[in-house]
Amino acid sequence: MAVNASAVKELRERTGAGMLDCKKALEETNGDIDKAVDVLREKGLSAAANKAGRAATEGTVESYIHAGGRIGVLVEINCETDFVGKTDQFKSFARDIAMHIAAASPLYVRREEVPAEVVEKEKEILKAQALNEGKPEKIVEKMVEGRVNKYYEENCLLEQSFVKDPDKTISQLLNEKISTIGENISIRRFARFELGEGLEKKVDNFVEEVMAQVK
Repeated sequence: MAVNASAVKELRERTGAGMLDCKKALEETNGDIDKAVDVLREKGLSAAANKAGRAATEGTVESYIHAGGRIGVLVEINCETDFVGKTDQFKSFARDIAMHIAAASPLYVRREEVPAEVVEKEKEILKAQALNEGKPEKIVEKMVEGRVNKYYEENCLLEQSFVKDPDKTISQLLNEKISTIGENISIRRFARFELGEGLEKKVDNFVEEVMAQVK
């Protein structure tokens, strides 16, 4: 199939791979950019993939406090050198991640961190829901798998849609920064605090409130 030049450009920006490699990956995936990213990473042609194994022990601990002090976030983001950790570009990325965590309230950084017992309990609930909906048992397992993936997308930071640009995930945003900055970057851990969490209180739309402050 003919590959759109803008798609090649976007793939290069996201992976740092060469133009010809990007073009071939897009042809292989029929123009699907997300799948092309995976193809390049599997072949070791993505700049983000090439840097993934490099030690990242520098960086910053960024904070974000929602108006009125109702939500607070601390996030540790690592890079390879102290120099990069002090750049405006890196700090801006860290602030965006902290703000996103405040708005989207993830529970984990990545799906590998979700305890096995949590996944199994979620599968049991989802399977019961599917059966109660009258779905044929032979397709229930596939439905459960799809719904578990949805759970990961909703609760794992790297798989969430970025609140400032819902067309890309945090993982995609991270890979873009790795390619642009030229160092391995890792979102290591975070803590999110919400005033009165666990207590009975009025529920507000924090996503809208947080986004209103960054526009």
